[in-house]
Amino acid sequence: MNEAAAPAPRKPRLRPRDAATLILVERKDENAKVLMGKRHESHKFMPGKFVFPGGRVEPADSRMKVACPLDPRVEAKLMARRRGATPSFARALALAAIRETFEETGIVIGADGFDGSEAPTPDAWRLYAQQKRLPDLHEMRFVARAITPPGRTKRFDTRFFVLDAKNIARKIDGFVHAQAELVELVWIDLKEAEQLDLPRITRRVLSEVRRQMAADFSLAAPVPFFYELYGQWRREEL
Repeated sequence: MNEAAAPAPRKPRLRPRDAATLILVERKDENAKVLMGKRHESHKFMPGKFVFPGGRVEPADSRMKVACPLDPRVEAKLMARRRGATPSFARALALAAIRETFEETGIVIGADGFDGSEAPTPDAWRLYAQQKRLPDLHEMRFVARAITPPGRTKRFDTRFFVLDAKNIARKIDGFVHAQAELVELVWIDLKEAEQLDLPRITRRVLSEVRRQMAADFSLAAPVPFFYELYGQWRREEL
């Protein structure tokens, strides 16, 4: 009599980590371009894919001083559907998007005039602070939220922000290279970007960016929230 096959081992149920992404948009006339980076092929998570700069939220992100706060309507949507969320948490998400963009691309977003005397600089922000800038959150728009489906090697609860490229203060060379997290950066037409090798959620968010851009990223517009339930993608609104 054949023995019953042993059940397949269950994959660990990873809790999503809070993360943030920044979509920089350059608009000229009727054309719009977005900044995207190609991930290193050796990464376990989305290797070789084109993505927006971003990463997980660090504890230091809630302690970094800002030049201007988030718009209250953006702040409120960031706190929606998040148990125990506070304005400090919402601000940390936006700050993480700016910090991670700087760490991955060398692009500095912020207001001039920071000399370090306003408040102690958290360790994770020391390199950024050397640029004599303070993060400015007022123009940041929250355009989507998405949770990585179960069963992946890493899971993130990611908030996607949009910011006009005119807010770029400077670009420092040397952050993008063959051994870095991002090996290539491209400014690409918003429509052409969908032809790149993209994660599925990135493609969905690009579509949302095009839709919301038509309304000039209205602060009154609902923000889509994507997640997977029983193997099916769901879209709700915040």
